[in-house]
Order: sequence, then structure tokens, then C-alpha cells
Amino acid sequence: MHHEPHRLDRIGWLRAAVLGANDGIVSTASLVVGVAAAATSQETILLTAFAGLVAGAMSMAAGEYVSVSSQADSEKAERAKEAWELENQPKAERLELISIYKNRGLTADLAEQVADQLTAHDALGTHLRDELGLTKNFVAKPLQAAGASALSFSVGALSPVILAGLFHGTMLIGLVTVSALLLLAGLGALGAWLGGAPMGRPVVRVTFWGAAALAATAAIGSVFGAVV
Repeated sequence: MHHEPHRLDRIGWLRAAVLGANDGIVSTASLVVGVAAAATSQETILLTAFAGLVAGAMSMAAGEYVSVSSQADSEKAERAKEAWELENQPKAERLELISIYKNRGLTADLAEQVADQLTAHDALGTHLRDELGLTKNFVAKPLQAAGASALSFSVGALSPVILAGLFHGTMLIGLVTVSALLLLAGLGALGAWLGGAPMGRPVVRVTFWGAAALAATAAIGSVFGAVV
């Protein structure tokens, strides 16, 4: 049997991974640039960067877990509701399924045949898929999303943390800024490629907002550094 892979199969973990890596790069690099612009000691910058990595990874994992768990709870409730309706209102559910297929272009007779055969094969799965749009490729997986988000955030934040341990002053600011923008551009291109989308807009979009965040934190750091 021929199995044709689709990029949508990985949309759950891909979204969490790309979001996590993007946040890891932007938040940690901006943190390093802002603190360095305030003329802080290298030890303080490194400690701040590492703390930002740990706190950010935990925050991303917790946020993804809570968000996707809520989605999973909703899916579970919908499954239970659909199972109850199939057991207690089978005729109404059959008519509902027939109506769905007729609206998709099938004749009345063919819609009835399809509804009856699919119901005999897997009644609950058929209704979840065709009535609610729930398939195995889109099932909420809280732990997977949390793990992917935390890991990707840590990977994204690693570069500015390493640079903070090796350089300081103006050189650190320049290296972190350039590396962050290059990584963001690469991440935008990778995300677009994995998702099967054109690369141009994602690259420009993620690079622009990353540059804006870096510029804002650098300005704030300079202002507060001058005041102190």
C-alpha cells in the first residue's frame, strides 16, 4: 500500500519547536544586548543570559503544556459527547453524516451508502473526522509540545549564552546581534521549508521583529546604563 507523507503530519511539534527556537534566540540575545549596553560586568551578563535560558525554557514548556492540555481536554470532551450521541441518537447521527457528505457533493444514495459503510467500519472515528475535523495527525500531545518547545528554546538561546562567556563590551553586542539575526533568518527559512511554504516572507518577518527587539533592548540598556 502506498503511503504518501505530508508535512501536516508534523505540524504540532513543528509549531512548538519553531516558536521555541525563535523565542530562545530573540529573548536571550535581546537580554544579553540590553545588559551589555548598560556596561555591566561580563560575569553579570553571563549569569543573566544563563538564567534567561533556564527561565525561558521552563516558561515555554509550561505554557505549551497548559495550552495543549486545554486543547486535549476539549478533544476528550468532544469524543465523549460524540460517543454518547452515537449510542443514544444513532438515527440522528446517521442523518447528520449523510448531510455532511451530500454537502460535499455526493448524491443522496451515495451519501447514504458511504455513511453506512464508514459507520460500520468505525462509527466514532468517522464522526470525529468528518463532523469535527479531529484526526490522528492533529491530536493534541501536551508532553510532546512542551518538550519540543523547551528543547528548541534552549538550543536557540545557546548561542548568545556562549558568546556572553567569551566576549564583552561592544564586540559582544555586535557578535550577538549579527549571530541572532543570521540564526533567525535561517530559522525562518527552515520553518518555511519544513512546512512547504515560500521562504521569503517568513525570513523577512522573523528577522525584522528580531532586529526590532534587539534595538529596543539595546536602547533601554544604554539609557539605564548612562543613568546609573
